Amino acid sequence: MFLRKFRQTGPDVLMLIVVIFFLTWLGAFLHPRVPSALGYNEMPMPLFRILLSVTDVSALFSVTTAFFLTLLVSYLLVNFNTSAFFISERTFLPAIVYALLTAIFPEFQLLNPVLPAAVFLILGIRSIVESYKVYGTAFSFFDAGILIGTGSLFYAPLIWMGILLLAGIVILRTVSLKEIIISVLGIATPLFIVYGIMYVSGENMPEQLSAVSWNLFGKEISFHVTGVKLAIIIIAAIMILIAVAQLLPALNMKKIKSRKTLILLFWTFFIALGITIFSGSVSGEMHWLLIIPPCYFLTHYFVFSRAKRVPGIILTLLFLLAATAQTVYYFL
Repeated sequence: MFLRKFRQTGPDVLMLIVVIFFLTWLGAFLHPRVPSALGYNEMPMPLFRILLSVTDVSALFSVTTAFFLTLLVSYLLVNFNTSAFFISERTFLPAIVYALLTAIFPEFQLLNPVLPAAVFLILGIRSIVESYKVYGTAFSFFDAGILIGTGSLFYAPLIWMGILLLAGIVILRTVSLKEIIISVLGIATPLFIVYGIMYVSGENMPEQLSAVSWNLFGKEISFHVTGVKLAIIIIAAIMILIAVAQLLPALNMKKIKSRKTLILLFWTFFIALGITIFSGSVSGEMHWLLIIPPCYFLTHYFVFSRAKRVPGIILTLLFLLAATAQTVYYFL
């Protein structure tokens, strides 16, 4: 029943998605926290520092800003599929799945640098995909580099997503040194502009550069999970694996652009996972990025699975996992 309703694309479904997002953030609104609660105000990156100063009105306003950033990410998830059409069905399911998967981590439902970075990452992936079948030099890699570089000015570890540009060139194009160079220049451009402005305006540059180093290598963060949270994460991971198991054999039957886009999303996931595992400065907040590709994998499963009842059961289970995580965090 849930799945049948959410596969529709009417305005009632859109309103229902907003309600779901609000319900998953209700605890955050009732118990708002400022970014300093998790140390995000300590040596922030330049653009996130500006965002902090703008939202430093109240804890509620800060959480509201984070909530709308989450809505923006979910909109971009849906819009990306609508434009590239790699799932072969226009659907709001990526937004619903994103709402439910992120609700598993209520402790991170506050303003943090990963949320604006997620916006730029999705736009960057979209720019990479736009290079498909472009004759001559695909300058969309420069655009993607600018977007990823700008996102790293909110969340420094996003800079490692520059690897995705090289992966995109290999997957979508014939490898070209020129496109590799313009990708690197794209990433560097917003960094030079922002830090150039800061230098001219008299900022303490050694302090700013040490903040970059600290955010990439020096910050030590640990993410502790309870037994219940670990069980929830494992169950969610199993559902994602089921979706991936259904998707992989189907890749060869996809249109070329759709197949390459999905492969690029696999690369996005593994790069994000690698950053999470090997970077000591990354903690649970990385889930805002890590969950983006699985949203599409699960959506593909919900749309194309031949099983009659299992997809509906999995979607219902996602709702239950989100509700359980919220209940445990706020009431137990």
